[in-house]
Amino acid sequence: MESNTIELTIEGGKTFTATLVDNSSTQALKEQLAKGDITVKMEDYANMEKVGSLGLHLPRNDRQTTTGPGDLILYQGHNFVIYYDTNSWNFTRLGKIDNATQAELKAALGKGDVKVTLSLK
Repeated sequence: MESNTIELTIEGGKTFTATLVDNSSTQALKEQLAKGDITVKMEDYANMEKVGSLGLHLPRNDRQTTTGPGDLILYQGHNFVIYYDTNSWNFTRLGKIDNATQAELKAALGKGDVKVTLSLK
C-alpha cells in the first residue's frame, strides 16, 4: 500500500483521481480499500459538499481546516465528504481530487444524491 492515490468513480461513469495525505486515517482507509472497493451513498449538504457514511469508522486526525473544491474530508470518523466549495471546521483531511475544477465537480456530482465508489489506484 505504497500508493497515496485512489480513484473516485461517480455514479454515471465519471472517474477522478485523488492524492491522499499521510495520516493514520488514510492508512486505515487504504487498508480497507485493499479488501475491496467502498461505495458511499452521498447527499448534498448546504450546497457546498457531498457527504455520506463510509459504513466503518476510521481514526480521526481532526484539526481546524478550511476546505476548497476537491478536498476529501473525514467527518466524525465515519462520514466521507467531497467538497466543491469552501468551509471551515474541525475535520480530518484525507486528500484532494487531482486537477478538478469546482465546475467539473458540480457537474459530475449533480444536484441530488449520488453514489461514489472509492478504489485503490
